[in-house]
Amino acid sequence: MLTAIVGINWGDEGKGRMVDLLSEKYDIVCRYQGGNNAGHTVVNERGKFILNLLPSGILRDSTINVMGPGMVIDVEHLFHEVENLRKGGITITPQHLKISHMATICMPYHKLLDCLEEDRLADKKFGSTRRGIAPVYSDKYMKKTIRMGDLLHPDYMKQKLVDIVEWKNLTVEGGYHHEPISADEMISWIETYAMPFRDYICNTTEFLGSAAHDGKKIMFEAQLGALRDIDFGIYPYTSSSSVIAAYAPIGAGIPYMRLDESIGIIKAYSSCVGEGPFTCELFGQDGDKLRKAGGEYGAATGRPRRVGGFDVVASRYGTLIQGATCLALTKLDILSYLEKIPVCVSYDINGVKTEKFPTGQDLDIAKPVYQYFDGWMTDISGCRNFEELPENAKKYIKYIQDKMECPIKYISVGPEREQYIEM
Repeated sequence: MLTAIVGINWGDEGKGRMVDLLSEKYDIVCRYQGGNNAGHTVVNERGKFILNLLPSGILRDSTINVMGPGMVIDVEHLFHEVENLRKGGITITPQHLKISHMATICMPYHKLLDCLEEDRLADKKFGSTRRGIAPVYSDKYMKKTIRMGDLLHPDYMKQKLVDIVEWKNLTVEGGYHHEPISADEMISWIETYAMPFRDYICNTTEFLGSAAHDGKKIMFEAQLGALRDIDFGIYPYTSSSSVIAAYAPIGAGIPYMRLDESIGIIKAYSSCVGEGPFTCELFGQDGDKLRKAGGEYGAATGRPRRVGGFDVVASRYGTLIQGATCLALTKLDILSYLEKIPVCVSYDINGVKTEKFPTGQDLDIAKPVYQYFDGWMTDISGCRNFEELPENAKKYIKYIQDKMECPIKYISVGPEREQYIEM
């Protein structure tokens, strides 16, 4: 069984919470793209954990976790993330965590270049997390990066890094007029933060292929959501990798295998971190109240998220792009304070209403068309089956399911591991 857990919208849908919940049924959890530019918040009996790089299955001792070749890994961040989890009582060993030898290392100069470019763009910036993701993916396709497997050959790695730094300084010094990068400092950084992970490096193509052949259940965990995909998202305000389910076997290292299931994670309202078009956005008191109720602040950056009502147009598009076979609806409990629940049912583009998700300039100028649904105004966090929910909550769920044309299998009614309903 090969299952992908993917975001339907702009990210922050609650994928980490669902991976932690469902990983009990899987032998392996694999991250297949992205870096530490987003976070997954997981609350369980051990406490509250924020994961940026590690797969969310890392919180289960019985689950093997894989970081695939499609990832870009800031090893300094990984070093501290592992340290923090160990302090929280989480076991992390080479038997528990496998890192692809083909995964790319995100270097300090990638973060530097990310910051320099965002500063240059000023009010035209893309809203980068400034964690080096775009520069490192750019270098990957320029074929000028250090990969995890290079750590197994230190002399080769050092010479390769010296050549890359010489090339990179053409941009840092000549383009941005910044002081040059030191190759010696980069080598020292590698020795401090990357070398401790040498024993974790493996060929994930062989490992996952063998596991699948033996009938092991594998879960693929995505970062961000469909609308941040480099090809199908709100370009250029996207991530720099492919976040869609179809890429999961590729980014994991087993491109010859097919998914059996794609579980799309969808929030009961909308949220968005960063720049770019967000048609359903609520402003003023309505936005502030929803943001506060949902605790909508970025797990990776702490930035206040933009919020809005559930967006039918964007969500139906994301459900399609992700090839979702079922959906998990998260944070339904957050809406319990609302007497009237806002839902963006269509977009208005130059006076013409549409339910099709637009791109480019049409998306930039689209205006939301809102309808309001009756709320339930009662605490639902204790509900454990669909029949226990208030009638208006049931109607809201059924409306979303009908509009998505995809069954809702899970409903989250709180942050704790057991606070969910399985349909």
